[in-house]
Amino acid sequence: MPTSASFSSIVPKRIRVIGVPLDLGQSRRGVDMGPSAVRVAGLEARLEALGHQVEDAGNISVALPEQKKEGAANAKYLKEITATCTKHADLVIKTLEAGKFPIVLGGDHSVAAGTVSGVAEFYRRQEQKIGLLWIDAHSDINTPDTSPSGNVHGMPLAAIMGLGPSELGNIYDFSPKIRAENCVLVGIRDVDAHEKENIRKAGVEVFTMRDIDERGMRAVMEEALRMAGRGTAGYHVSLDMDWIDPEDAPGVGTPVWGGATYREGHLAMEIIADHGRMLSYEIVEVNPVIDEHNQTADLAVELTLSAFGKKIL
Repeated sequence: MPTSASFSSIVPKRIRVIGVPLDLGQSRRGVDMGPSAVRVAGLEARLEALGHQVEDAGNISVALPEQKKEGAANAKYLKEITATCTKHADLVIKTLEAGKFPIVLGGDHSVAAGTVSGVAEFYRRQEQKIGLLWIDAHSDINTPDTSPSGNVHGMPLAAIMGLGPSELGNIYDFSPKIRAENCVLVGIRDVDAHEKENIRKAGVEVFTMRDIDERGMRAVMEEALRMAGRGTAGYHVSLDMDWIDPEDAPGVGTPVWGGATYREGHLAMEIIADHGRMLSYEIVEVNPVIDEHNQTADLAVELTLSAFGKKIL
């Protein structure tokens, strides 16, 4: 019989956890408590049990919506969100400079503009590009001109890809942050009419839930990782918990039926771990206010463990 040690192929990482309790990007409150919910579900101890070293950098300070003016109706709280994302991006760069792996806990999906800006800038200084895996029920590629709600959590991918809002897209004064052929959307199923045009305009790669249904998660993930990885140092993984079906992840900012199953979610994360090219990782839109017994945060931690090398054997 092989010893249990021979089963383990986990390369230990030095991880820094960064909380960004940002909920200014949407109208439903509660995702500001997402980072706490994920910590309570045992993220640090469970990653350490896999052999990783984990330190928690605490939370980036975020303005409360009650204290601030909403600003333009087509991009609410954009000034505050940009300020938070810029602070966050600076910490992401410092984390990478220290040789540590950033795990970012949102908050709403606006935080991704900060994470991607930081990772992209760090590698840009080394004359390298990064890819992006956007795993989400939504494409988040509205602009202030196309958004039906003016909620900025529907705009971070548009900002990252240089479609606007320009304040959020121009952190560190370069745009787009990712080349279109290295930006891959996985599992989208709820897309606004104008977003379809923006997806075509941006030229990003897309796999919808139908693609996953028809081709299976393995084929989709292998192709998505190939696209995100071609000509890059590696890729950032941005996981919105509303990608998982609400049956398994009820506590999310904007739930949509028909998502990835519990097992499909784990398979996707295990394939990411197998490829070994993930540069940074974030989990967003956990809303404990509408969750059941912290089930969604617990699943967020389980999926994270799979992305960081946990296997069945």
